[in-house]
Amino acid sequence: MKKVMTGIMAVSAVSLALAGCGNSSAPAQEGAAGTGAANTGKPETLVVSTWGFSEDFFKKEVYEPFEKAHNVKIVTEIGNNAERLNKIRQGSSDVDVIYLSDYYAQQGIESGLFEKIDRSKIPNLDQIADMAKAPLGEEYGPAYTIGQFGIVYNPTVIKTDIKSWKDLWKPELAGKLTLPGITSTTGPMMVDAASLVSGSAEFNEDKAFAKLKEVNPNVVKYYNKTSEYVNMFSQGEIAAGPIMEMYFKDIQAAVPEAKFVSPEEGGYAVMNTMNVVKGSKHKELAEEFINWQLSKEVQEKSAKAKVDSPVNTTVQLTAEEAKGVTYGADVIGKLKKLDMKFVNEKIKAWTDRFNREITQ
Repeated sequence: MKKVMTGIMAVSAVSLALAGCGNSSAPAQEGAAGTGAANTGKPETLVVSTWGFSEDFFKKEVYEPFEKAHNVKIVTEIGNNAERLNKIRQGSSDVDVIYLSDYYAQQGIESGLFEKIDRSKIPNLDQIADMAKAPLGEEYGPAYTIGQFGIVYNPTVIKTDIKSWKDLWKPELAGKLTLPGITSTTGPMMVDAASLVSGSAEFNEDKAFAKLKEVNPNVVKYYNKTSEYVNMFSQGEIAAGPIMEMYFKDIQAAVPEAKFVSPEEGGYAVMNTMNVVKGSKHKELAEEFINWQLSKEVQEKSAKAKVDSPVNTTVQLTAEEAKGVTYGADVIGKLKKLDMKFVNEKIKAWTDRFNREITQ
């Protein structure tokens, strides 16, 4: 059977972060220069589709410097991955650049929704970790940030140590556990983790679903939005469950004793990508914007603000600055990456099976 996951090579210390290069007053330097509108006359409009988290940070540190350097006005369309991808698919938006998780970006590629990028227009690609350069193929956009899907638990409630994916099956977690829903970004990762816990060396769908059925009685609720997880944890409805590391700061703000664990078998890589939408009238400007997002300046500021983890390998963080972001060759080297093409081929069958066998 086809293997779902491939180990990610540790090429450098990277984390979840925005990307940047040059300085905020001149993002056109170091490879972002050039083909945008001249800094005179009416500005062009660049429509950016994104999630909407950390809006103040993005506006100040990402959008405004780029607008100033390129005489452009950035307009954002906000929503979750599925909503925004559907708008592109239906042709009901004028988006030029879209931020998506790799799971949804693969769907966009398979639907022919993205332009093939000109990598010569994105020189900052040379500064980012190899695994982020072309996560879904050379013709499409890079990952601007890499995070990890690991486990959070409250040690004042859960008295047993949590070190491994298999620990989620411990009886001590009964009535205190949450898991992601199958249709969420990390749902397929949990299927893969269940196969791993079953002892199978390669992905085995039957064994994975048998393990998920086994743990199901212990699950309080399957979450589809990270806000659901944070609220349940904060209110004491749950005390353990897997989640993306980038949200740990929100959990810890409410429950200071909470711990984030990178499982000993390795967490899962969560890669957020940027692509140019098919038919964009501002393709080169969009590529310059991607280049700016990959620059050291944006990456570093984003990491220090705990917004995203950096893929730019020139970013250096202190131990304190690295807390709460996915950073370090030892962590990145153990991350597992799902084959998103395989996941998209299987997700309908997995969803049907999950609804039939697990949550019926």
